[in-house]
Amino acid sequence: MAGWPARPPGSRWHAGAMSDPTAPAVTVRGLRRQYGGIAAVDGIDLDIRPGEVFALLGPNGAGKTTTVEILEGYRHRDGGTVAVLGIDPAHPSREWRARIGIVSQSGTEAAELTAGELIAHFAKYYPQPRDPAETIEAVGLTAHAGKRLRQLSGGQRRRVDVALGIIGHPDLLFLDEPTTGFDPEARRQFWALIASLSGGGTTILLTTHYLDEAEALADRVAVISAGRIVAAGRPADLGGRATATATVSWQDGGTRRSLRTDRPTRVVAELAAHSAGEIPGLTVTRPSLEDVYLQLIGAVR
Repeated sequence: MAGWPARPPGSRWHAGAMSDPTAPAVTVRGLRRQYGGIAAVDGIDLDIRPGEVFALLGPNGAGKTTTVEILEGYRHRDGGTVAVLGIDPAHPSREWRARIGIVSQSGTEAAELTAGELIAHFAKYYPQPRDPAETIEAVGLTAHAGKRLRQLSGGQRRRVDVALGIIGHPDLLFLDEPTTGFDPEARRQFWALIASLSGGGTTILLTTHYLDEAEALADRVAVISAGRIVAAGRPADLGGRATATATVSWQDGGTRRSLRTDRPTRVVAELAAHSAGEIPGLTVTRPSLEDVYLQLIGAVR
């Protein structure tokens, strides 16, 4: 997938569509939404900075989709305040709609159109669209642009959805499980595209069940469970990962030994002092993002 150049001078992004370019792209305070008296979203506070990739993580039914749909302006809220690109999404304007891109789980149904026809058609809806041919190349569909959607594989149709989400040159892009159906190579190519979009100034809100994807892409993550944010921060720091107890493991003859410690450097130095050379099978590990995530959602279930 090809990368994107920075936005050209005179575009909405450079022209300062928000009154304060340093203000959060998304601000949420006390967000609430109930269904039948049950709180799906229960008092969420959230800030997303301009140009960052922000991942919202959580199990099914945690409130992720409801939260994102409120931010997109497709679902009303019962309480709280929300500002997306400086606008309350409960009262969207056509100009505001043109500034956001959405890649939802449902996808687009237009089975008899070719991928190229559909992407070119959608480009006409936006005041400053990306070039359709460049967009098709960026999502890896050049070889399939002439195929009808019904002829495409699930992963290829997902790439069409991504192309439709970015064709409008959005300031803020919502990605809901974007790589579902992608093979490992396609996922890596997609990650490169997201990094390129973020580098060009696009703010990205990502929901994903792939924790390696969140760790590879996100500047910050938030974990939502039972309608509440239970932790937020950089992936490397979430839940105290950076300072969590480490496990030092090594091979001692035919035995695998492990030691949990808050001072792994000291332990390794001591092992090295008693070793004639390299320490066999040495590893130093801290809790993975998956470990921390499972601990966080388990604590509130």
